Amino acid sequence: MASSVKQLCTICNDDGICKSAVTWCTECEVFFCADCEKPHSKSHLSKSHKTMSADDYQKLPTFMQEISSQCRDHKKKFELYCSFHSCPCCVQCVTDKHKMCQEMKPLSDILQQVKSSASMQLFETDLKDVRENIDTAINYLQTRITTTNTQNTKAIEKIRYMRKSIDDYLNKLEQDLLNDLESKHLKLRFNMATLVEQMEQQASQINKMQSQFSETTQYTTELQKFIALREIEKITSQTTKYIEDLESGDHFIEQNLEVNLSSALQSFLQDVNSFGIININTTTSTLKINAERKDQAQHMNPKVPGVEEIKPSLLTRLTIPKDIKSVNITACLILPDGKFIILDSNKNQLLLFSNNGIFIRKVVTFTERPYDDCLVMNNTVAVALGPRNRTVLVDVDRSEIIQSIKLTHNCFGVASDGKNLVISDSSSWCTTVNLNDMSHTILEGIRGVFCISLFQGNIYGTNNSANKLCCYKVTGELLWTFQPQDIARPLGLTLDKNGFVYIASVRNNSILVVSPDGKVCKTILSDADGIKHPYAIDINRETGLMIVSSHISGEKNEQSHQTCFVYKV
Repeated sequence: MASSVKQLCTICNDDGICKSAVTWCTECEVFFCADCEKPHSKSHLSKSHKTMSADDYQKLPTFMQEISSQCRDHKKKFELYCSFHSCPCCVQCVTDKHKMCQEMKPLSDILQQVKSSASMQLFETDLKDVRENIDTAINYLQTRITTTNTQNTKAIEKIRYMRKSIDDYLNKLEQDLLNDLESKHLKLRFNMATLVEQMEQQASQINKMQSQFSETTQYTTELQKFIALREIEKITSQTTKYIEDLESGDHFIEQNLEVNLSSALQSFLQDVNSFGIININTTTSTLKINAERKDQAQHMNPKVPGVEEIKPSLLTRLTIPKDIKSVNITACLILPDGKFIILDSNKNQLLLFSNNGIFIRKVVTFTERPYDDCLVMNNTVAVALGPRNRTVLVDVDRSEIIQSIKLTHNCFGVASDGKNLVISDSSSWCTTVNLNDMSHTILEGIRGVFCISLFQGNIYGTNNSANKLCCYKVTGELLWTFQPQDIARPLGLTLDKNGFVYIASVRNNSILVVSPDGKVCKTILSDADGIKHPYAIDINRETGLMIVSSHISGEKNEQSHQTCFVYKV
């Protein structure tokens, strides 16, 4: 977006005068008012400078307004171009930051490509194609939004229909049970009421005879008493037998109403803990976009070298102090500031060296044997502590362990992209640790790798028992494997900025480089270059420096010992 701020004349503003600018000089990078523009256009030194109106300058994108032809660090004009870092440089930059870069070219040669009308037309076409692809993608996503809205509505209807169906069915079952209860209740009540009515009739007859018994015995003749008593005996006998018959006929057994709810309903309440599951199912995208121009990446940027073009050149080697020469280097690192780190498993310590390979100090000593390390961010290093199932974070500047991470498996290899750690166990799986919340994710698909590395969302690992290199997705799915003939017990590995994989092959004293697709391999350092039993390797992707551990023969009567060689690749 172009700036809306009114620009002032740079010359007048330096003198404390505020005058609106009318012209921008693209070479002086200065605004001129109408009065200052005249001498600038007539001066012998600047009359050929290209200018543009201040209003047109305002229309330029902000990122173009911020581009300067001068180095901000040294205030000198850009004259060179570093092909390795893909950036312009001034003369001072070469001394300060690019003294090891071998591909320095005149900036004018690079800018010739920009001046080409064909080049401008190609990039204008690229912009048009990209915009069309973005519009196509937006329309596709808007269609998908409409589709998901429809899917959401149908899902709600489906859920509510199921709920109504369940409610209706349960209501029916409930009513059937209530009807059955009422029927059985009425039957029980009717049977007992009928029996009560019959027994009340018997009781009424007995009550009547009781009330008449005194009259019968007082006023009747002896014969009448005799006959009456016989009748009373007959009736009481019949009544007694009637009651005994009722009792023996189970008429007095208690019949209780009881409801037994369906066990399926009981298990429903216990077992059904969800009304359903909402899934997001993935299908192949139907989005069609225009293919990107194949030569676009190479149009302005330097060509990525092939495997056959990679030829390391030795710069220096670390100077190990005599009192700690018996080091066993299991890992080495290049820090962002150019210093070097090595892991010594003999004394379980992390050692720091200067840019020139001179020993600085011991950083920290571990209680367990260290197997591997990696850079996390700035000068924070992660160190894998093997069978103790522990990996720690070390602040190199403060020389202290600042975090301890406990896992359920051995910690032999460790790699980081600054946001996550991936920790490997050569006999089981790998674990990803989120450095933000320290949550763990098991990657069961990655097994048998010892040393690992991360690059552009993929995990690379060496399988030293099978002599092969494996490449996995960050989720653990295998992408490819490579098993060259000239590799023997591969251990340390690292990747450069182009995705080439560098492997330390211990048993045949060599460093190999594998193409990013895992199909081509080349030995770039060997026994002839002084490489002996290399175990550890690292590359700084910004500077192209590579550090490799190696045994070297001792001088005079000294025994051989380990150190690290530093190369430019």
